[in-house]
Amino acid sequence: MSSTANTESEAVHPPRRTQEQRRNATKARLVQACVDSLCELGYQRSTISEICTRSGVSQGGLFRHFPTRLDLVIAAADDVRHKQFEAFSQSLALLDAGTLEDCLRLVRAACRAPMNGAWYELLVAARTDAALRERLAPLTSEYHDQIAAFARTLPAVQYLPEGQIELVALTVVHLFDGESVAAAVNPQPARDDARLELVLRWLSGE
Repeated sequence: MSSTANTESEAVHPPRRTQEQRRNATKARLVQACVDSLCELGYQRSTISEICTRSGVSQGGLFRHFPTRLDLVIAAADDVRHKQFEAFSQSLALLDAGTLEDCLRLVRAACRAPMNGAWYELLVAARTDAALRERLAPLTSEYHDQIAAFARTLPAVQYLPEGQIELVALTVVHLFDGESVAAAVNPQPARDDARLELVLRWLSGE
C-alpha cells in the first residue's frame, strides 16, 4: 500500500487510543466537570451525581479513577492552580519586561478568571470542613511558594528591599482575591480602578 493510501486510511480511521490515553482523557473530563460544577454550584452541591452527569462518566467509572469525592475535588483544585499559574506566566511573557502596572493588572485578571471561582469555593468550604482543609492546606502552601518564587524573577519588582518581594506578591494576590470574591456580590468597578491606582502608588513609593 502506498504512503498516500496509508495517510488517507489514517484520516478515515485514526489510530486507536491506548488504554492510558483513554484513562487520562476520562480523568480530565471528570476534573473539568468538577471545576465547572464548583464554579457554578459551589462545594456542597457539586455531588458525585452532578459531576458524573456533566462528564458523561458513570459513578463506577469515577471511582475507578478517584477513590473518593474529596480526591476528585483536590485534583480539580490542583488543575485550577496549574492552569492559573501557566496562564499568568504566558501572559507576562508576552509583555516581555512588563511594567509594575502590567503585573498588577495580570494578577487581578488571574484572580477574576472564571475557573478561579472553584478555588475560592474550596477555600471558603475548607474553613469549616476539616478533611478538606487538611488536604487543601499543602496545595495552597505550594501555590503560594510558587507565586513567591515567580515574583522573584520579575524585573518590575527588583527594586524592593531584600525579602520583601515575596511578602508584597502574596499581599497583592490576597488583596485581589478578596476583591474578586466581593465583586461577585457587590461589583464596584470605579472603586476597583481607584484601588489598583492606590496599590500602584504604594508600591512605587509615591
